[in-house]
Amino acid sequence: MHPTPAALIGEHAMLVLLLQVVFLLAAAVLLGKLANRIGLPNIVGELVAGVVLGPSILGAAAPAVQEWLFPAVPTQQNLLDAIGQIGILLLVGLSAAQLDLTFVRRRAKIVAGVSGFAFVIPLALGIGIGFLAPSALIGGDSSPVVFALFTGTVLSVSAIPVIAKTLTEMRLLHRNVGQLTLASGTVDDALGWLLLSVTGAMATVGARAGNIAITVLSLVGVILVALLVLRPLARKALTAVGAREPNAVIAIVVALVLGYAAITQALHLEAILGAFFAGLVIGNRHGRPLAPLFTVVNVVFAPLFLATAGLRVDLRVLGDPAVALSAVVVLIVAVAAKFVGAYLGAMLVRLPRWEAVALGAGLNARGAVEIVIAMTGLRLGVLNTASYTVVVFVAVVTSVMAPPLLRVSMRKVDHDTEEDKRAELAAEWDPSMLTERALADSTPDIPATEEQGSKERRT
Repeated sequence: MHPTPAALIGEHAMLVLLLQVVFLLAAAVLLGKLANRIGLPNIVGELVAGVVLGPSILGAAAPAVQEWLFPAVPTQQNLLDAIGQIGILLLVGLSAAQLDLTFVRRRAKIVAGVSGFAFVIPLALGIGIGFLAPSALIGGDSSPVVFALFTGTVLSVSAIPVIAKTLTEMRLLHRNVGQLTLASGTVDDALGWLLLSVTGAMATVGARAGNIAITVLSLVGVILVALLVLRPLARKALTAVGAREPNAVIAIVVALVLGYAAITQALHLEAILGAFFAGLVIGNRHGRPLAPLFTVVNVVFAPLFLATAGLRVDLRVLGDPAVALSAVVVLIVAVAAKFVGAYLGAMLVRLPRWEAVALGAGLNARGAVEIVIAMTGLRLGVLNTASYTVVVFVAVVTSVMAPPLLRVSMRKVDHDTEEDKRAELAAEWDPSMLTERALADSTPDIPATEEQGSKERRT
């Protein structure tokens, strides 16, 4: 007897999914352009797009429309999440591919110092806040110790997807600070996921030394296999295939990124880490054939993912004065702790002051990673609705704050020749960089004032 084939997606579910994608993408593009008009990167508008279409604004203005378009049905939400997750995994992988590993290895001491302080200081302050938090914020299934450790984990992480999108959009990924920020953020996220696994075990069956050791060994094994085994093999394969069939490089890279993400997910790490290590395997020498994929991911999938993350923000909960006060306190501590940690780490390894400021600004973005952790805490009973909203609020605000702070600090950071060489490779991934440079070179100098212009005309 033949097994009954699985049912296809329902007609209504398909209709809702398509409309969700259309409205989220349209809002992300429009608000991204609006943010750009006022001097902010697109990523700010893309995050806000989800807040606008979520329960905070559309849900308050037209609750029936919002509930129909974004129903609280797990299967429907999972369909939209799956699209966004594939896109963000590809974004992280392609961004990691542009890391200059030679440069990062030379600056390993800097990465260790910055990521170490940027993780430990927020962790310690977060644990302190967790112990002082009012009982109204602690989930009903959580002990104060587990809640405090979870709060420390939340404050200690950065967000590789948001950092990668911000650096790419601001044309900073090829800069030394951009390379150090992405590398340091990856270290912090890896430590954060390890700590989350310990916290999750404590919330369910209790932390065991054997489980923790397996998690650590799995992470080390994933890194070693990626760098020592897959990297040389992938380089040869991509070079050979690219010489004969450049379009096939895209398919191989997508399979490699998603496949390694699946491996880390199976090892109870995080799919984002696998995508990042797959990017290191790919390397930065295949930008030209991968440029079409890079463009689609950046202008379609990444904005869709960021808007989806914003959907989970319900600012109405902040109408409770106690929750609002908690959110402000946690936000201040989160921003200050991450910035001070990164800044102190950078200064101790003798980086210039403005580079230290830029690292603090870049690593402050929590974004989607913190939202995923918050969802995990809600599922485990460590968080309740109020504390979940506080965490998501911090994630969105820090992601919106990071780009303008990064832009201000990077104006004080000098270029060097190594960055120029890296920029040439980056232009292969994103041809618009060449267009912008050509326009800048061809634009005549405009006198700063009318008086200066009249003097030049008289001359």
